[in-house]
Amino acid sequence: MKKIISVFLALALVAVFSSCRRTDSASGQTISVGGSTSVTPLMELFQEEYANVRPNVTITVSGTGSGDGITGSASGIYDIGMSSRELRPAEIGTGLEPIVIAIDGIALIINNSSPISNLSMDQVRRIYTGSISRWEQLGAAANGKTGGIAVISREPGSGTRGAFQEILDFTDAHLVANAVILDGTGAIRSTVAGNPDAIGYISSGSINDSVKGLNIDGAAPTEANIRNGSYRIARPFILIVRRGVPPTPAAQAFLDWTMGSQGQAIVARNWVSVN
Repeated sequence: MKKIISVFLALALVAVFSSCRRTDSASGQTISVGGSTSVTPLMELFQEEYANVRPNVTITVSGTGSGDGITGSASGIYDIGMSSRELRPAEIGTGLEPIVIAIDGIALIINNSSPISNLSMDQVRRIYTGSISRWEQLGAAANGKTGGIAVISREPGSGTRGAFQEILDFTDAHLVANAVILDGTGAIRSTVAGNPDAIGYISSGSINDSVKGLNIDGAAPTEANIRNGSYRIARPFILIVRRGVPPTPAAQAFLDWTMGSQGQAIVARNWVSVN
């Protein structure tokens, strides 16, 4: 009888312990988010504001690139992935659910000392594929600037690079051979800020006073122009969860908040809101 009681108590303790673990897991007090470095600045704004709304929830943010955000969310490494490009059919087929939280322009940036202010889509394409290699080849658009063009691009797998090349209609194989390849928005921005001959591209929401954003076909990379379509180099910011695997209650509450009035008001500070 004592053995039976002991076994019963042991089983009861295991059940209680398992229940506690399920409760802790369900509470989801830590939400892991990783992926696109372009989405990261927006996610960090969400993180900061959400700490005021739900101080018992910790959000960890890792800016590791869209490719990692997609694979990391599929494998469960991240509760929420981040991507700055559309998911491909094969990626969606792995059981992923994309949620568009914002629309972002991809801004062409140059050094503040440059006299150039406007390029056409075709000129940008020709710069990045190598048929224009010197500023004076731009004609009137060069506004007197001469010399070789230092082309700056993102690393393979970058969502920003993928979207940029897709919109401009060229592939990795066509990218000019001497392009300087850098990881992350900050690296491109600081490199362009330090090189008067450089051109690069970053999220329009990440432009600051250290660089100058170019008009494209006469349209500045502003929210109004992105929304009305006159600025055509634009792409979605996407959060990714697993289809058929419900997010933790905390993660779902956070996702709902990003799409609600408070989250979308944060989006509207530098990007184009979707709600």
